[in-house]
Amino acid sequence: AHCTVLSTYMKLNYDVFLDKIWEYLDLVRVYTKKRGQPPDLSDPLVLTHGRHGTTVEAACRQLHKSLVENHDYSFVWGQSVKHSPQRCGLGHALADEDVIQTM
Repeated sequence: AHCTVLSTYMKLNYDVFLDKIWEYLDLVRVYTKKRGQPPDLSDPLVLTHGRHGTTVEAACRQLHKSLVENHDYSFVWGQSVKHSPQRCGLGHALADEDVIQTM
């Protein structure tokens, strides 16, 4: 059941194919935001359940390990929170295309 019709000649179903790759690899894109600025949607952090997890801590570690040591809280926008923005700790699980601002 893992098949998709794809045509390079007609450029058919590239978007579906790309979405399926992200789904099968279980990758999570997380965007970063600086205070007072819009989120940077051009360069996401890519997190995975198999490598370090998809938590706020994993995102902070990928940016710089000192962010984990000095972490107070983070604001998160997206599907993983009830309110946008929501104040979250290191253990919060992030969803695909969430936006995070570390304080």
